[in-house]
Amino acid sequence: MNDASAHFDLVVIGSGPGGYTAAIRAAQLKMKVAIVERDKLGGICLNWGCIPTKALLKNAELFQLFQKSDEWGISVDNLRFDFSKIIKKSRNAANRLNKGVEFLMKKNSIATYFGTARLSGAGVVQILGPDQQLQDTLEAGRVLLATGARPRTLPGVDFDGQKVIWSTEALVLPAPPKSMIIIGAGAIGVEFAYFYNTFGTDVTLVEMMPQILPVEDKEIADLLAKSLRKSRIKIMTETKVSSLAKTDIGVEVTVETLQGQKSQLSAELALMSIGVRGNHEGLGLEQLGVRLNKDFIQVDGDYQTNVPGIYAIGDVIGSPLLAHVASAEGISAVEGMAGTEDRTKVIYENIPGCTYCQPQVASLGLTEEKARQKGYSLKIGRFPFRANGKAIAIGETEGLVKLIFDAGYGELLGAHILGAEATEMIAELAVAKNLEATYQEILHTVHAHPTLTEAVMEAAGDAYGESINQ
Repeated sequence: MNDASAHFDLVVIGSGPGGYTAAIRAAQLKMKVAIVERDKLGGICLNWGCIPTKALLKNAELFQLFQKSDEWGISVDNLRFDFSKIIKKSRNAANRLNKGVEFLMKKNSIATYFGTARLSGAGVVQILGPDQQLQDTLEAGRVLLATGARPRTLPGVDFDGQKVIWSTEALVLPAPPKSMIIIGAGAIGVEFAYFYNTFGTDVTLVEMMPQILPVEDKEIADLLAKSLRKSRIKIMTETKVSSLAKTDIGVEVTVETLQGQKSQLSAELALMSIGVRGNHEGLGLEQLGVRLNKDFIQVDGDYQTNVPGIYAIGDVIGSPLLAHVASAEGISAVEGMAGTEDRTKVIYENIPGCTYCQPQVASLGLTEEKARQKGYSLKIGRFPFRANGKAIAIGETEGLVKLIFDAGYGELLGAHILGAEATEMIAELAVAKNLEATYQEILHTVHAHPTLTEAVMEAAGDAYGESINQ
C-alpha cells in the first residue's frame, strides 16, 4: 500500500506471534488494523526460531530412532543423512507458515506494510524503506509494539556468522561442525546441543548457573543433564566465560569455575545463547519519553507504556520470553483497548515452558525449590515412565512426571515432566492449573489406557499415597 497518509484504529509494529495474533484479534473486534513488518511475516519465531528448530529436532529424533532400529527387529544398513535436505525441510516448514500468515492478514482485512517503522509523534507511524527514505505515514488511535528481541553476546565479542554465531546461523549451517561450544544452557542452548550432538558434533555446554535449564525444577534439570552426558555432551555448570578469541581454525574460550579454576576450550565455532535484549531502538521512543526497564519496554497491567496510546507486548517487554506468551499478551492488550467485558487475562504462573530436546522437558507453575521458598507445605508426587505401559510399549521409558501440591488444600502448584511427548502432555496440566484443580480432580479424571498421560494421574495419586502402578 502506498497511501500518502492512512488512518487506523490500531497499528501493530512487528508481525511475530504476538503482533499478528493481536492484529487478528483487533480485526475481530471491528478495529481497522494495519501491521508493519521489516522482514517476513511471522517474525523470528516462525521464520528463524520456534518452527524451523522443531523441524530440525524432529530430524534428530528420527535419526536416533533409526540408530536403534535393531531393538525393534528392523535392520537398517548404511544409515546416513543429507544435512542439506535436513536444513531445507526446516526452511520449507517456515516458508509454508509464512504464507499462512499472509493469508490470515488478507482474510481479516489487515493492511500490511513492509519497512522499518518509526514513531514520529503521538499516533503517527512513519515507514522507511531499505534506503531509509519515507515510504508511508500511518495515523492511529493506538500503536502496539511487538518488535521482539535479539540475542546478547559477551562484552567485546561480535557475531560474525561463521565462528561466533547465534540461533539464526545455527539453523542454516552447511554441515555439522566437528566441534561446538554453546555458551548458555537455557532452552535454546540445550536444543541445539541435542541436535548437533545427534549428527556427530562434539558439543560442550557452558552455563553460569548451578544447573542447565536454570528456570526448571532442579530434579528435572539434573536428570536431563545425566541423559545428555550419556550422549557424550560435555556440560559445565557454575562456569563463566572469561574470554573468547577467534583463531584461524575456530575459537578458543577461556572458562572459569566459581572456585577460580580456569581452563581452555577449543572448537570450530561458538554458539551464543546467553539471553536477549528488547528491540526498542530506532522506534522514536526516546523522543516520546517512553520508559524502559533495563533492556526492555516498561508497561502496565494493560500493556500500555507511560505514554498514552502506545502499547507493547512480547519479548520487547521482557520475561517470560515465549511465543505463546506474546500471543496471549496481544489478545489481552487489544481486548483491553476494545473494552471487552470478559477480557483475557494472562496468568503468568500458569504459562507452560517447553524444551524440545530428547527427552523433552515441559513445566508450569512453581518448582519444588520456589514452592518451599514461598513457605508452602508440600505434597509431591512422582511417576516414572519406566512404570508406564505405553512408555514401555513404545520404548520411551526415560523420565518422569513430577507434580507439586499444596498440602493444605491439595491445589496443584507446579507440574514438571521429563520424557517423550512432555511438551504435548503439559497442556492437560495447564488446564488443570488454570481451573485450580486439586489432586483429587486430577487423580479421579479417568485417563485412557495405555497412554503416556496416565503418568499424570499416577503422579497425582503418588503425592497422597494412592498411586496404583508403583
